Amino acid sequence: MPMQIGLEDLLGALVSGVEEAKIESENQKSRFNVMFRVLYKKGIFNENDVFEAIKDENKILLELGLIEKMPDDTALKAAADNLMLWIKGDTDEIKKSVEKIQQRLKAAAEQQNKPKIDVAPAGVLNELDRIGAANNKKIIL
Repeated sequence: MPMQIGLEDLLGALVSGVEEAKIESENQKSRFNVMFRVLYKKGIFNENDVFEAIKDENKILLELGLIEKMPDDTALKAAADNLMLWIKGDTDEIKKSVEKIQQRLKAAAEQQNKPKIDVAPAGVLNELDRIGAANNKKIIL
């Protein structure tokens, strides 16, 4: 016997599932952060180990075809430094990093909101002139 479910119930279940996944993801991230901080403070790994692990991860992704090219060492170092900020719990640097990202996002959004001028090919302009001429109107360039 088929079961019927209303759209509102279906959407509610989907949103609930997404929220649960989000909470679980945050819990898992928090657990990893705690464990990595413990291991780092005990001297189990250092900044160079993190850099090499990120490099290895990207090599695997490249070999699997999940990325098109290997990031350069500067990009890998930036990723390692960013990860180490979290492991070390350097809140001042994390705040600075977040502010820089917000500034870049704001600048990108402002760039997108600037009015654009589209240039039409000569053939289109001639066609518009021909249409306008039929109505005694001329396009001003």
